[in-house]
Amino acid sequence: MSVAESPRLVGRWSVEASPDVGTSRSTSESGGEENYESVQHSAAEIVEGGKGGGLEEKLVHGKNELSVGRPGPMRLKSIPITLDRLTEKGKYVLTADKTALREILKLSIEREEKSVSGKQKGKFSDMVFTHRFTTFDGRNPASADSEFHGFFNLFWLGVAIFMLQLFLENYQKYGSVLGGNQIVQMMFQRDVMVLVLSSAGICMTSLFGLILQKLVHKRYLGWNGSGWIIQGVWELVFLVAAIEWTVFREWPWTHSFYFTVQSLVILMKQHSYAFYNGHLSEAFHMRSKLQGVLRQLESVDPIATQSNTMPQVSSLSTSYLDHRPTSSDLSQRRQSLRGDAMDGSTIKQVATAVESGDPLDIDQVHAFERIIKWEIDALTVDLNGRCTKTANHYPKNLTVSNLLDFTTLPTLVYELEYPRSDKIDWYYAAEKAIATFGIISVMNILSQARIYPVVMKTVAMRETMDLTDRLYEFPLILNALIFPFIMEYLLKTWYVIWECVLNFLAEITRFADRGFCKDWWNAPSFDAYARDWNRPVHLFLLRHVYNSSISAMKVNKYTATLITFLLSAVLHELLMFILFKRVRGYLFMLQLSQIPLIAFARTKFMKKRPVAGNLLLWFGLVM
Repeated sequence: MSVAESPRLVGRWSVEASPDVGTSRSTSESGGEENYESVQHSAAEIVEGGKGGGLEEKLVHGKNELSVGRPGPMRLKSIPITLDRLTEKGKYVLTADKTALREILKLSIEREEKSVSGKQKGKFSDMVFTHRFTTFDGRNPASADSEFHGFFNLFWLGVAIFMLQLFLENYQKYGSVLGGNQIVQMMFQRDVMVLVLSSAGICMTSLFGLILQKLVHKRYLGWNGSGWIIQGVWELVFLVAAIEWTVFREWPWTHSFYFTVQSLVILMKQHSYAFYNGHLSEAFHMRSKLQGVLRQLESVDPIATQSNTMPQVSSLSTSYLDHRPTSSDLSQRRQSLRGDAMDGSTIKQVATAVESGDPLDIDQVHAFERIIKWEIDALTVDLNGRCTKTANHYPKNLTVSNLLDFTTLPTLVYELEYPRSDKIDWYYAAEKAIATFGIISVMNILSQARIYPVVMKTVAMRETMDLTDRLYEFPLILNALIFPFIMEYLLKTWYVIWECVLNFLAEITRFADRGFCKDWWNAPSFDAYARDWNRPVHLFLLRHVYNSSISAMKVNKYTATLITFLLSAVLHELLMFILFKRVRGYLFMLQLSQIPLIAFARTKFMKKRPVAGNLLLWFGLVM
């Protein structure tokens, strides 16, 4: 075959049997859905050191080989190829390994067959955490060796020059480099200590989830019965009480916004902790029941003749017993004793036959024993989670120390174990802490000089101008706010949180997975942007809203996507209400407007034009 000449020729042709869900671009091309049951991480983004979390790194012949804590299907990473130059300039003949190509096609067909065989998504697919750095972290080799590293330095040099201009303007106008300083005065004029105590109280409320899970484990409550309902009512009361507290205290918008965001973070953590442990409690009690069935089976004296007790061995599917159980293909079998799976499931038939006390022949005893042991092993895999370095298995994880640890970690998704760094780099932590306060100071001065006067002008316009005059002034106001808003967005909404605050928390808690965001600025569509710019929230929505909607409500992936967007839009509108104390609906509608834009980005026309898609994304963010 002929290929066009490329400026760089490589000796191996990277080919994936299925889209790599570990990268944002591939998921965008595959319909926008990420499958974290088979997530694969690129070795380039993983660094050495640390331990735990289920994903370990080995060095084999000088190359990175990823080892996941549970076995899974092997993936063919690349195919050897040969490029022979033709006499015609710019043309080559590509020769590939036919055996490797056949293997890829075989794996692709097998996955396609599994996808249409009725296997459903589990509610709580384990997320894969590993040892990574954020994009602009100085310890990230990819960042340090980037060809655009100089532009990063230029950006901060430009910020420094711009701040110097603001200092001079403020000094000339106000006699102080800080300007009028009304925003800082508003932040610290009242209730600062009340805000601190309220924040601590919000964190303490997480103990409710631990108490509830203790009751569920002791079987005082059933999670699938009243347990999840109690948790849901608690979460609703928690959210309403947090909002009412901001209204009751009559806080300024800075206090109210911070407290509401923190309440939402704690709420998501409580939900993840409760529902994941609730799921594990059902698996734990299912395993206990099967262990009792196994003990009963071991006491059975088989009859010499063929038994008429159903099911017959010849009717059972036992091919899966030949391989070690994993959590990725067992969601339906795990539900079989819970009363919400098909009545004809193999394990339920076997358990019913053993518990009935009817006579069993020797073949049935042996087959039933293998099936039950395999199910017990599968449930044990589920209860062990991603634990590879600790024994933090359910129910050993139901402790105050484990809950406190999860509350302080920069993640919203609960797991039994996370990868940890070997030690704390206190110089690095101090650097991030100083950077946090420094950038917040820059943002405050920028807001005071470029945003606050414009906002005050619009407030005065509402009292002195009619609607026609205000509409005439609107484009000028919008033009004056675009640049400072872009700066605030890049510095506060993204850099100070995901590069500074979360890295500081990760360092002092030794949380090794710093993949808080990806290169969202290169996103060709709004769905890729939504996945990449805020990974902690995205992973929470993926597990607890999107996947849970599919498994619990039995909806298709498009309906689940709509439910996820609706919830996200409601929460964003809630934050707008906290800021302005009124429901406008602007942000809610803008959030929902992303749905047709996402559909447009998935058309063949836009898929061939990623630059146009990225420009459309930035235009939407700016406006």
